[in-house]
This record gives sequence, C-alpha cells and structure tokens, in this order.
Amino acid sequence: MVDTVNHAGLTMLSYHCHKLIPKGVSCVGVLLESHISFHTWPDEGVITLDLFTCGNNPLVPVVKTIKDLFGIPRENDTIGMQWSHELRGFRNKEKVPNRGNDNYAVLDHNSDLSLMVWSPIDCPIKEQIVSKLTKFQRVDIWDLVGLEETPSHNDALKHNLQPGDPRWHTAELVSPTRMLFLDGTLQSESSSQKEYHEALVHAGMFSHADPKRVAIVGGAEGATLREVLKHKTVDSITMIEIDEELIDISKTYMPFMSDCSDFVGRSENCFDDEILDLVTKDAKEWFIDRKANQEKFDVVIVDAMEPEASSAISKDLYDTAHLEAILNSLTDEGIMAIQIGRAPTILDPRPDIGFNAPREALFKNLEALDSVEAMFVYEDPHCGFSEPRAFMIVCKSETCRRLFYATSDEIDYEIYSRIVKTHSKIRALQYFDGITHLGYQVAPKAWETTYCRREPTPFECSYRHLDFKKPIFEFNFDSEEENPFKVTADWEGEGEDMYISNTHVFANVDIPKGSYVMPEHLASSLSLSQKSIENLKETTEYGGVSVIEDFVTFIEKFGHKSKAEGTQRTLVEIGASYLIQEVEKKEDANIGRWIPPHPEGRRPNYSPVYERHRLSFDVFAVATQDIAKGTELLKYKGMWEEP
Repeated sequence: MVDTVNHAGLTMLSYHCHKLIPKGVSCVGVLLESHISFHTWPDEGVITLDLFTCGNNPLVPVVKTIKDLFGIPRENDTIGMQWSHELRGFRNKEKVPNRGNDNYAVLDHNSDLSLMVWSPIDCPIKEQIVSKLTKFQRVDIWDLVGLEETPSHNDALKHNLQPGDPRWHTAELVSPTRMLFLDGTLQSESSSQKEYHEALVHAGMFSHADPKRVAIVGGAEGATLREVLKHKTVDSITMIEIDEELIDISKTYMPFMSDCSDFVGRSENCFDDEILDLVTKDAKEWFIDRKANQEKFDVVIVDAMEPEASSAISKDLYDTAHLEAILNSLTDEGIMAIQIGRAPTILDPRPDIGFNAPREALFKNLEALDSVEAMFVYEDPHCGFSEPRAFMIVCKSETCRRLFYATSDEIDYEIYSRIVKTHSKIRALQYFDGITHLGYQVAPKAWETTYCRREPTPFECSYRHLDFKKPIFEFNFDSEEENPFKVTADWEGEGEDMYISNTHVFANVDIPKGSYVMPEHLASSLSLSQKSIENLKETTEYGGVSVIEDFVTFIEKFGHKSKAEGTQRTLVEIGASYLIQEVEKKEDANIGRWIPPHPEGRRPNYSPVYERHRLSFDVFAVATQDIAKGTELLKYKGMWEEP
C-alpha cells in the first residue's frame, strides 16, 4: 500500500491495518490528498482497493502499479483485475479546457473515454496501449473486453471452438476491441471500423458516375484511404491531415486500419500507394489557398471530428469559408461526403438549440451556398457507437440524385465493375452492398421530425401525412352504383373503325375541396427510369413491335417527370385517373396536386420531407375546389410540371 502511494506521487500521513475474522486483512491509509483502502478475501482470492485523491496527478497510470503490487497469483492461476476510475466532486462546465494539463477534458465524466473505458468496472481486460499528447490533440488507444461479451465468428475459428463448449458463453476467448480516442472522443473501434468506414465512403463514391480524383480531409488512421483505394476508377488521392504524429501512431498501433495488402494492384500499406499525395497541413488553409485553375476533385470525403465535437483542430472545418472552398475544389458533378455525428431522435429539440446546434449550423451554411444542388442524410446503426452514426452527401449537381437512388441491382453491378479484386478471394467490401445502400435512401423519420421543428416551419412540413379529416374518393370498378365517379367516352368513326377519342370523368357525389381523388389508382402509377424509356424507343426502331410503340405513346401522353430533380424517373398513370380530361388553363381545373408548388419557386436543396415523400408528392391529387355532383373532373395540363 505504501509503495502504491509512493508510485502515485502521493503523500502518506498514516495508515492502520487489522485482521479480519476468520480470514483476511483490511487497511486504510490517510493521505495528504485523501485516502487509500483495501480489503482481502483469501478464500476467493480477491482484493478490493479504493484510491481517492484530490490531487492533479492522473490515477490511471497507477493501475499497472496496483496490479503488479497486489496481483500475487495463486499457483497456476492467472491474475484477474477489474477496476473503475471516477472523478470526485462537480465539473465546471464553463471552464475552458487547458491543453497544458495532461488531464484536460478527457477526465470529464461525460467524455467517451471515461464513459466507455475508465468508468465501467465490468471489464476483465482493460489495457492502455497509448496515451500521448501530440501537437494538436490527445491520443488514447485502449484494448477492452466486456464481462458479458461472447466469442465472435473469428474468435471461434481461431480457438477451434466446438458446439457445447462452455466458453461460447463467457468472455474468456474474446479478442479485445482496440479503441481510438481523440481528445476523449471515440473515433474508431477495431471490431466495427469496417462497417463505419464503408458506410462513410461508398455511399458517396457510388453516387458519382466515375470518381477519378478524390480528396480526404482527416482520416489519419488510414481506413478512409483504404476504402477509397478499393475503387479501380480512382487514379489520384490527396489526403490532408494536420496531425502527422497521429498518422504514425495509427500505423504502429492500429496497422489493420491502413492494410491494403489484400487488394490486387495496391501497396502493402495504404499510405505507400503511388496514387496518394499526403499533405500534412491545416485542411481549411489548404483548400482556401488552392488556385482556381488547379485540377478539381470528383469527390471530397471529410473524415474529421463531427460538428458537435469541441475539438480545437476541427472547429473551423465546417464554417462557410471552408465549405465554400471545398465545393470550389470540386468538379461540376462533384460530391462531398461528411460524417456528422450521432443520428437524431424524435425526442430531440429544435435543431438550432442544444446538442445538435453545431450540426444545424453546418446544414444552414451548406443550404445557403448557391453551388449546392442537393443534400442527402443517412445513418447506420452498425458502426460501433452507442447510437447510430449519421452521414451526409452534398452534391453540386442534381444528377447525383439518380445515382443515390439507384436500385440495389444497379449498385451491386457497379460494385462488381468498380471494386478491386483481392488476393484472398474474399470480397473487398465486407459490409456495403446494394441492399445496404437501399437502406440509406430513406432517412429515418427523426430527420424529418427535427427538420420540421425549425422556425419558421418549412412549407412542405404541412404535407408529411394525409389529412385524416379529408374524405377519400376512390374509383370503384366493382359497383357502378357505389362508384363516386362516372366515366363517359366520345366515339368517332363508324362500324369496326369506331374508336374512343376522349374520355370524361364526372362526380357522382359532391366532392368537397381538399378531398383526395383516386389515391389508390394514382399510387399504383408505373415508375420508369429514363434509361428504360430510351431502351423502349430504341426497340421500336426495328419495326414490327406495334405493342411497344403503343406503350411508348401511352407513356408520353400519360406520364410525367418526377419532381425530385435528377432522379430521371417518369410516373405513368395506369389507373382510372388517366381518364380525367386535361385543360390548358389552371383556373379551369378543379383537380390539382396534393402538395402545391413551393412558394419560393423551387424546392430547397435540403429537405428530408421532400426526399422521404417524393413518390407521394409525385402522384397524389386533390380537389382544388368544391366539385358538385354531376360536374366533370378537370386537371390542369401542366400540374405535374410546377416546382
């Protein structure tokens, strides 16, 4: 006990020990800084020790000393140790962290390092690998195994675990998770870093048709670089990382992050690849200083601390000047991908206040830039953090919307075409695929909920749900008597040459203003890609395909382009709604789109409401005025063309 106090740099004033009945011993030492105590249970081979101080010296380095001095094993036994570190007293949240103090910020009980490593006592393995202050930040790397963890698939293969082995249910054979913390904030875990970095990189890369030149902001671990190097289309990578020491630490203690040895045509270590230009400078200054005539990037990936982190080296990365400089460095079809921290929940407050305020400021900065045409948010729950991680793709052209909303088959084909082969024959992408990307295409409702808490409330938020107070008038094929609509036709010609020149739909009942008109029929509209329509037209050039020619004519007459610009999809009415007559003047119509044109004349470049409900907004129609029984339904010819 005395040696522990001395190694900790503390001062022992006095101590007292006494024997326990029937076995064991208890000791208490009074320190100048506070106290130390321990109790023993010889039969169980257990010692519990408490060390409390009011001093400035950190106690975590003393853990090894305690283990060496008190961890005396029985014969043929290994030492088991579980420990917890907590701060006493109350934190002053207004106090600015002092970088001159080795304990700055990360000792705070709110830091990831404290919550995930130091505080939990249910960890049979908790080993510090690195704790270092670089010129820019504090770096901590730990190995951790939780008491309730069980072996992974790789652990089972490594130890040849067989069915019925009791070790399936214990942490005995679990490989430690190596965790990287920067300024106390978790950055990566060995157990989930593949999922995280594949989610960050590939959704953006596959939203570009042919990415050749890529820039990476941050990413000192090398994992983002590794993922970009999986793309055969890429022939130039510029990585801007301010902390050169962190790169070296990552290479030494987390080499798996920058391991490209399995990729055909790539270097053993990702940092040694010939297409990489590594720049150890401040990213903001580097982008702002770039000349306009320098070759532009197709994709920029920002793998820095999330916006809400109070890191000194990343706080300026998300201001307007830097964002504009990044966008200026992109081609006209360029894309920026950013990791933006934890995903929101429906319980979060208005986004410009509270924890999410820095992220909302980032969004507002991007939305205000004229060069930003589209923004998509998505999240992934498998990245190793306690909450799903959120990501954003920013596009300079609306054409990226078509690629972001590509089908799973299209994404899988692009993966087959673009991704490098491996020497091991194991797929280079172990997590990301077409179905995974499909899940990214619909942002969870929390994004819409928090977006609609903005003040003033965005226009489109009033159309997130159908109004249950409004009646629905559906075309009824089964019963003419119960059908709220009546269809008539104008016939021309004679005998066998007779044909229908026009159809008319009349109201069989009174239809109040705002009522939904044939929503089931409109929702079943056929959705066709522009490529599919072009293929149909090309087929007609060979002749003898009158059915396809008629179908193309039908598409041109009853189809309309999606208002989600860039998706290149056409919605074709195939239900009874296509029987409604069109009129040239809007004021003559009594049927209109469910969501009116945006009052600003164009849709916003960021709106999870428009993105989540794009199909509903593309097809649903309502009565724009009271329609009396016997009145013909009329729709404006250009109603689907308005913003």
